[in-house]
Amino acid sequence: MSARIHAQAQRPAECPCGGATPNQKSGAKPPRFTDCCGRFIDDGALPATALELMRSRYTAYVLGDVPYLRATWAAETCPADLDVDPNDPGAPRWLGLAVKRHEQIDETHAIVEFVARHKSGGRAYRLHETSRFTRGEDGRWRYVDGDILEG
Repeated sequence: MSARIHAQAQRPAECPCGGATPNQKSGAKPPRFTDCCGRFIDDGALPATALELMRSRYTAYVLGDVPYLRATWAAETCPADLDVDPNDPGAPRWLGLAVKRHEQIDETHAIVEFVARHKSGGRAYRLHETSRFTRGEDGRWRYVDGDILEG
């Protein structure tokens, strides 16, 4: 069995992103992985919006899918040392995603503000970020960078 097929066999039933959207009601049932981020990460579909890309990138962090993260990161800002192995003892354990805002600025620029909760070293943390995305001439959305917010 190839490594990619083996990895896909271990995918979660429910999508780690929870289908997060601005103003999502608390307790909403998460979508199936295959119907949500799995279609982008495993099946090669292209996210139609920066929001879909941001959710799929969160899910890729949860799964440790470095090739997907690199493919969806703007080349000029993608770090050379990207390492997100979820099995590493020091790796964060991602707990959930909340999307605060999705703003389509124009055809090729968008921002997504989110809070991603995780545990590291036995302590709980919140990553609150406003991320910038661009859509290239190839029609693909890519993460450019983000500003970490307090609170």
